[in-house]
Amino acid sequence: MSKRVCVIGAGRWGKNHIKTLNELGSLAGIVDTREAVRTELAKLYPSAVTHADFREAAEAGYDGFVVATPAETHFQIAEHLLSLRKPVLVEKPITLASSEARRLRALSEKERVPLMVGHVLLFHPAIRKIKELIAGGKLGKIEYLYSNRLNLGTVRKEENILWSFAPHDISIFQFLIGDRPVEVVSRGGAFVQPAIHDSTLTVLRYPGNIVGHIFVSWLHPFKEHRLVVIGSKGMVSYEDSSDSREILFYEKGIDWVKGEPIKRDGPTEKIAYGQAAPLAEELKAFIAALEGRPVEAADGRNAEEVLDILEQASESLISGKEVLPAKKEPAAAKTDYFVHPTAVVDADVELGAGTKVWHFSHIQSGSRIGKNVSIGQNVNVGNNVRIGNSVKIQNNVSVYEGVELEDFVFCGPSMVFTNVKQPRSEFPQRGTEFYYKTLVKKSASLGANSTIVCGSTVGQYAFVGAGAVVTKDVPDFALVVGNPARFLSWVCKCGHKIEFDKAKKSVCGNCGREFQKSGETVTCVKDKPAAK
Repeated sequence: MSKRVCVIGAGRWGKNHIKTLNELGSLAGIVDTREAVRTELAKLYPSAVTHADFREAAEAGYDGFVVATPAETHFQIAEHLLSLRKPVLVEKPITLASSEARRLRALSEKERVPLMVGHVLLFHPAIRKIKELIAGGKLGKIEYLYSNRLNLGTVRKEENILWSFAPHDISIFQFLIGDRPVEVVSRGGAFVQPAIHDSTLTVLRYPGNIVGHIFVSWLHPFKEHRLVVIGSKGMVSYEDSSDSREILFYEKGIDWVKGEPIKRDGPTEKIAYGQAAPLAEELKAFIAALEGRPVEAADGRNAEEVLDILEQASESLISGKEVLPAKKEPAAAKTDYFVHPTAVVDADVELGAGTKVWHFSHIQSGSRIGKNVSIGQNVNVGNNVRIGNSVKIQNNVSVYEGVELEDFVFCGPSMVFTNVKQPRSEFPQRGTEFYYKTLVKKSASLGANSTIVCGSTVGQYAFVGAGAVVTKDVPDFALVVGNPARFLSWVCKCGHKIEFDKAKKSVCGNCGREFQKSGETVTCVKDKPAAK
């Protein structure tokens, strides 16, 4: 029985997946938010069920999913599907950050479900044949390789040429070499739009003195997609943009004879290879993975490697310096705190002694986290966040940039912070000039599913009830509930309710602490005596 696959996203490339899966007899579902597109595809593929939302499709019993939506949505959709133990093939790039790719790979390994990325050229018969030639020793020791991916247009506004074209070439280099580069250098120029590079040349140096060159441009007078691999015994070239699309093997090179370098100029050989469609081969591999076969190419690790290298090349392109990936040590290498293997801790993060970061959490760069902090499962701590000592953050919480948590703050499960007051997807508001500061003072407790709207301060020992929505400052020792949050009572340091007499004094019936009220300000005037 053929496997039932659902395609999420029916754009230009998504329609190619839909058409090919239908030809393979495995198209069972289509997801697209546009009603007109769903109506059109329902007529073309009457045996496929259409859905307006991927969450609905995730519950419909499909064997696997292809995600062909815009790249910025890949992580959210793939994470949801993998958490439901649904096999996924995600179009390239798998995510927009290598840290997110690592989280998806870790989740797929935890749930033991297949994860593939749409590096379709790894299924091109010509690339497969070149890999076979290298493995068989026909080229000898690989010395260097280069790839040109050149064209006139289409110029992108949302990404530069490096991110638009180079993922294909990087994935091929990784496939052929089977190792990570130890140095990345990228240079280029931006001519059409400020700060968006139109042409780049990237140099990758691999172990064993193997060097790769990638030249990509959308400002070029003619189309050229060419791959050349140079070995000690011979050289091979393949030009996908040519009419012949031949693999040519050149018995050329340099031999040392009696201490002198002598040119070897032998015959040229045409290498035969299959003519299968790469997308069909990719989808056949995905269907095979649904049947229990291992993913041999374009897996989660390959996706992560490509994004790592892209990020390193981008860093080099912007900084003008070489990047040495092998010399970078992850922040989690320290031993005075614990980071679960599935968690991601970016560079330039400070974690205090005794702090624990649990499953699938992500701590972004610039964050400073104190001692003995507990960060639960699936927590995201944004860039430049400040968290004090002994803070406890329960599962499924995102602490965004602009939020500061003082010592002993408690964040209940799935509570929410915001940092922008007028969010618009069409008009992104990123950067410190848009973020409103939120301060949660010492020992405050934020109940499960509560929301703290940005720009608010939650006072010391305040208590925000479960599900409450805080839209303004909360005084010290106040208990607030509801939407919008309203004052309900005063609470002691220990969390129990306290009531004030006519003299505006109160003694906690649970712990004996004494309080004084002046207007709407509450002060603890006598703390609980230390235990003897």
